[in-house]
Amino acid sequence: MRSPRALIPLFSVCAAAAVVTAAATGAGIEDLPGGGGPAHADGAAARPDAVTINAMTWNVCGAAEPGCPLGTAPADLAGQIVQRMNTTEVGGRKVTTNAVLLQEVCEGHVRDFKKALGKWSWAFTPLPEGPDCAQGQGRLGVAIGTDAPLTETGENKLPAPPGRAHVALCGEVPSWATRVCVTQLNSSENGDWRRKQARALVALAGTGRVLVGGDLADTPGSPALDPLYEVYSECDQSGTSRTGAKTRQNWQGAAVAKTDYLFITKSAAVSCSVPMDRVKPSDHRPLSAAVRYR
Repeated sequence: MRSPRALIPLFSVCAAAAVVTAAATGAGIEDLPGGGGPAHADGAAARPDAVTINAMTWNVCGAAEPGCPLGTAPADLAGQIVQRMNTTEVGGRKVTTNAVLLQEVCEGHVRDFKKALGKWSWAFTPLPEGPDCAQGQGRLGVAIGTDAPLTETGENKLPAPPGRAHVALCGEVPSWATRVCVTQLNSSENGDWRRKQARALVALAGTGRVLVGGDLADTPGSPALDPLYEVYSECDQSGTSRTGAKTRQNWQGAAVAKTDYLFITKSAAVSCSVPMDRVKPSDHRPLSAAVRYR
């Protein structure tokens, strides 16, 4: 594992203006809760109970195509996902996740998780342009899993160029007072579109307790990700600098770029880790975090 960030508080700043801007400019987000406003309003209710969320976001590369090591062996990939969920390392210690954000996961994987992990709640939506998975495992998509009840889940359209489509999947975990969203963007589109998508994602997630993650197909310094960094903290950044361990791997398994993110409310405390060694089941390394909401 890379040297993890220490568990430190990240101080809150006002994000309301950014969210209003996002709501005004993010096309195709008509399904927003509360008539298109933020999912939560800071200070609008009594302070929720403290909670620690051990979260993981991972592009598992479930497509049956070159570059995805286990795309043609979905049962083996499912086993690797569950193994990583059961034991991941954050802050130099092993933890069991209680929230996962998965990209390029098969619908059949999620069906199996629902059966095998009875306590967990799951939501899945197919990628609009995603292929069918191998061995009758349904469509390729994104998923959220939590070991506490996950409610009000829904697919939300993100801005996209003509002829293209992108979605974000969001849901609420009432016992954590936390909104969770996952998406996967496309590197073939220019940064202007990704910036619009980032704004829409902020509008969907709101400014309360959030976990917003996925493969955003861009590096931390890209202006396309400004809307997310302005409102939230990314779990692997250092202070105000936009940094983080590389998560995307080349065909040799070497880490070449950070394209995977987990954004959280700025008032949270967090420790975050990425494996230092090659992760064989996928072309991405998982990003794991212990997030403490006080």
